Amino acid sequence: MIEKITSVMLPVDEELRIQKNRLCPEDGGNGKRISIVTGIHGDELEGQYVCYELIRRITEHPEYLCGTVDVYPAMNPLGIDSVSRGIPGFDLDMNRLFPGSLDGAMTEYLAAGIINDLLGSSLCIDIHASNIYLTEMPQIRINELHKDMLLPYACRANVDFVWIHGASTVLEATLAHSLNSRQTPTLVVEMGVGMRITKEYGEQLTEGIFSLMKSLDIWRGPAETVKKPLIGHRPDEVCFLNAPVSGIFQKESAHGVWVAKGQSIGKIIDPLRGKLLADVTAPQEGLLFTIREYPVVSEGSLLARILQMSRERWEESVGAERGGCHAGNGDL
Repeated sequence: MIEKITSVMLPVDEELRIQKNRLCPEDGGNGKRISIVTGIHGDELEGQYVCYELIRRITEHPEYLCGTVDVYPAMNPLGIDSVSRGIPGFDLDMNRLFPGSLDGAMTEYLAAGIINDLLGSSLCIDIHASNIYLTEMPQIRINELHKDMLLPYACRANVDFVWIHGASTVLEATLAHSLNSRQTPTLVVEMGVGMRITKEYGEQLTEGIFSLMKSLDIWRGPAETVKKPLIGHRPDEVCFLNAPVSGIFQKESAHGVWVAKGQSIGKIIDPLRGKLLADVTAPQEGLLFTIREYPVVSEGSLLARILQMSRERWEESVGAERGGCHAGNGDL
């Protein structure tokens, strides 16, 4: 059932509506609820396929549904319509407005309406993509303030990597921080690249959501075995590679692979003079989980991220993926 959760009037007699699709059993269900959120940034479209696939599979077998599934495909509908990261006309990042205020300006009012509708969910999953410059392997990012609450969920979400990062004041205005601080567990998923849909990543995450739903006793149908993710606990485990010079970046390693120390990640070239400006190499061995997609770079541009680990640990993690985690009822 399509429901309007909040709205504001726009010029020329138009209405900005934020909507959700609520799926629940005919008897109302057992009171458990999972909320799937995406589209906070209008240029991040990876979550659109997840919403479609989730709803499609649930409506094919409604007899398996025993709780409520709320799907919010477009938290920033103006941004999606205009392919804008923020809210067009306001030059605002929607994910810096939470928790908002019902007595505030238009954007704060919308943010408050979203928070009020999501509060009380058994679990919320906030799906993001990278920007147009970088591509990311499927991962969940957790603020260290909430790791004890969130890590058990993250390990069942079928992502490749869980990154536990340090606290930051800017995070306090995000949807995830606002909900987690109010005891509504919220996972932030990052995957793929901006303005595109990576179907295999969407299918991977969808399997993880069904696994979580089964563990939460929201879904009694089949759920695939999910992979065990790598977990980055310490800030010094992740190293950042930045462009030493300006030019055109040609990547030589795909993301999601193990790289050796000194291995070439890519080259920065000068197309006017036909010169190699820099050979960008891995400063440490580990998992290359972020890589630059957009070729034009300036000095200092982010090119890649590497999770430091030995080849033995990497091979063990690949072997563990074959075993994975089974989703049993009531495990969470």
